Amino acid sequence: MQHGHDMLFRALADPTRRAIFERLCRDGEQTVGALTAQAGVSQPAVSKHLGILKLAGLVRDRQSGRQTHYHAERAALAPLADWTGRMTGFWESRFDELEDLLTRMDQ
Repeated sequence: MQHGHDMLFRALADPTRRAIFERLCRDGEQTVGALTAQAGVSQPAVSKHLGILKLAGLVRDRQSGRQTHYHAERAALAPLADWTGRMTGFWESRFDELEDLLTRMDQ
């Protein structure tokens, strides 16, 4: 089984999945049919992408009659925000060290 963070990164690595997730974030809950109409891929492909997003915890679904409605779980992005924050801090410190080194070399 993949680590949860790996699932999150893999799910968002695909541009179609990112677009579906972004649309759910922007426009709110959608049916598979509504998502398919604007996804540029077939309904089975959209369903497969939604399944991967669901496994990563990025979307949730609810049944309403014969329709399945999906909505974004924005809180699932927290590990991504944490990781990018750590990486930002890491690289900022490295650039500061490089700047200090270059300043010492100029003296």
